[in-house]
Amino acid sequence: QVQLVESGGGLVQAGGSLKLSCTASGSTFMFENYAMGWFRQGPGREREFVAGMGWSSEFYSDSVKDRFKISRDDAKKMVYLEMNSLKPEDTAVYYCAARTDNAVYRESLMYPYWGQGSQVTVSS
Repeated sequence: QVQLVESGGGLVQAGGSLKLSCTASGSTFMFENYAMGWFRQGPGREREFVAGMGWSSEFYSDSVKDRFKISRDDAKKMVYLEMNSLKPEDTAVYYCAARTDNAVYRESLMYPYWGQGSQVTVSS
């Protein structure tokens, strides 16, 4: 089993920045082979893909492309989501997700491991 814990959420004004972190623990042998994803779920909305990363490839949703940056530190077994130029519509609970191969998917059902979520609130 893989456990994921997010941190770094909070309240920020529109135009501001936040950086989320996700720490993996448990059965994380060969973490560098894992595909990692960030998803979010806003009020009254379905969970949606935000960003994903394999060995060296990065994927973003159109709504965050050019504003958000996903990165990872395999030695620390951590994944980050740097969020810039935040908008009120970015308000959501942000989730870290993992799968133990290198395939990045935009569908949440393809990820067996999830964190508990971190609230991000962007005020206008």
